Amino acid sequence: MEIAQVVGLALMVTIFLLILRQEKPVMAVLLSMVFSILIFILMMGKMASIISVMQELTRRAGINFFFMTTILKILGVAYLGEFAAVICQDAGEQAVAKKVEFASKIIIAVLALPIMVAILESLLELMPG
Repeated sequence: MEIAQVVGLALMVTIFLLILRQEKPVMAVLLSMVFSILIFILMMGKMASIISVMQELTRRAGINFFFMTTILKILGVAYLGEFAAVICQDAGEQAVAKKVEFASKIIIAVLALPIMVAILESLLELMPG
């Protein structure tokens, strides 16, 4: 699905949401969630293409695939955390959205820890004495 189709679908869903929010707010939240999940599923193919290209570039460059895998996991956590937080905000649950954002940040920090350790170890090896 290209951007024009995404924008067109988003505009139609937005109009439906404006109407539904006045009459049936619960249905508006459900429609928003369905739209979000639909867009996420439709973009999975494009994300798979990005991952495939990154894997090939990593292999050709001779870079340790552990680092690229970790970076891709971090990106995944960031996107999924943002996705879930926005859905919670759409449902009017800002407190839950903030908790999802907090958890995502902690998970990202934990995932990044091995990369930070590797960088610090490399720096220590370069330092004299």
